[in-house]
Amino acid sequence: MHERVNSTVISAARRPAGLFFRLFRARAVRTLALTAAAFAGGAVTSSLARARSERQSPYAMMDQLARVLVWIENEYVDPVDRAKLIEGSIKGMVAELDPHSSYMAPEDYGVFQGDTEGHFGGIGVEVDFSTDSVIVITPIEGSPAELAGVRSGDRIIAIDGQLVRDRSPADLVRTMRGTPGSRVLITVRRDGVDHLLYFTLVRRIVTVTSISSKLLAGKIAYVRVKTFQSGTHAELLAHLTNLRARAGGGFAGVVLDLRNNPGGLVNEASAVADEFLDGGVIYTTRRRGQVVDEVRADAEGVLRRGPAVVLVNEFSASAAELVAGALHDQRRASLVGAPTFGKGSVQTIIDLPGGAGLRLTTLRYYTPSGQAIQARGVTPDVLVGGAPGDYGIVREQNLDNHLPAVEGALTETPPPVLTPPSGAAAGKGPKTTEDVDHGVMRDVPADPRGGPDQALATAYAMVLKAAATPNGAARPARH
Repeated sequence: MHERVNSTVISAARRPAGLFFRLFRARAVRTLALTAAAFAGGAVTSSLARARSERQSPYAMMDQLARVLVWIENEYVDPVDRAKLIEGSIKGMVAELDPHSSYMAPEDYGVFQGDTEGHFGGIGVEVDFSTDSVIVITPIEGSPAELAGVRSGDRIIAIDGQLVRDRSPADLVRTMRGTPGSRVLITVRRDGVDHLLYFTLVRRIVTVTSISSKLLAGKIAYVRVKTFQSGTHAELLAHLTNLRARAGGGFAGVVLDLRNNPGGLVNEASAVADEFLDGGVIYTTRRRGQVVDEVRADAEGVLRRGPAVVLVNEFSASAAELVAGALHDQRRASLVGAPTFGKGSVQTIIDLPGGAGLRLTTLRYYTPSGQAIQARGVTPDVLVGGAPGDYGIVREQNLDNHLPAVEGALTETPPPVLTPPSGAAAGKGPKTTEDVDHGVMRDVPADPRGGPDQALATAYAMVLKAAATPNGAARPARH
């Protein structure tokens, strides 16, 4: 499978197996020749020069690593696993780069591939993580969890008898997933039930859809993109075909919902943006001050006409920000909601021997007008909730060691605002209830106006008004 975060895959197997050793041997030969020449000419090398040469050598720290490894193996209080130590050093090296670069051991890489491809062995639940439980947002239709009776709002407190409290989300995901046909026991606490519930589930291949849609009153198409995974563009076209049929041949406008979308595959995101455009730039990428690529739309987008509004919030990140920025800068759609997360970097996924993987930040991407998304995000035309500095909201700029917006700029890491506004509950972001998932309605009504989702109500009203206006566009007045 050669489709990843930005469709760039470098396979270690394709590299010349002996390249490193040839380079190392060549350097050794050159060093030997220079040393011989120096002694032949009567040269004397000072200890200061040697020290400077060692500091400049890329192998000096490798020698240091070897020394530390020897000390640990020989003197640590308990026996150690050398492979585990070396793997830990690789993880630490990559983690020093930025929050989104990482070395993935084979097990972690398998989970990552399942996420981007949209199918994996598991129990089939969409979940949210808290400090002491895993909250079921919804069981996936037809999944082992749904068939066993797991419900939205259930709190998973233990998996295979092990409490989930204080365990990382990545660890919990690995525990719930597994080989199809294997069994897993989950312990659930359910509101209104005075005893714990136990479900023994048989894992199977679960396929996650990335698109949901609905035809709203006034023939307005509502399309939500939950993530950009393999096949998202094809899913979009299938949903649009269905919506057109239900609308009797066409619809009056579109609300594209990218809220809570963490990003995903950039090629899928650009294909979705392309459907809304009749040409022009979608985004550009840059590395080390140079433009690497400029991605342009063609003139055949199926949604290139008619009013459109894009919904975003503080959890819209990466590829979702790319789409929002493209449609905004090309004046194709207005943005409604909260300022986005601000992840404007692209990670290349590199296959490594033994089934491991490397996720390496290789590019920054920019909107068609040349605006950086990294650490800045995209600001909506109409702000509805989640304003900059909102209490408890963490964005890219709050992450330690994040990339600056522009290469060479000083990195400042402002902390999230810790003082709650009047009436706010500690630690609360967009609300989650049985009807609303982080501010986004689970079941969108035909007419969202007057409902709990204020951003959706605003976007719907804008599109509806524009659709009723000849040559109307769902854009607020610009000053």
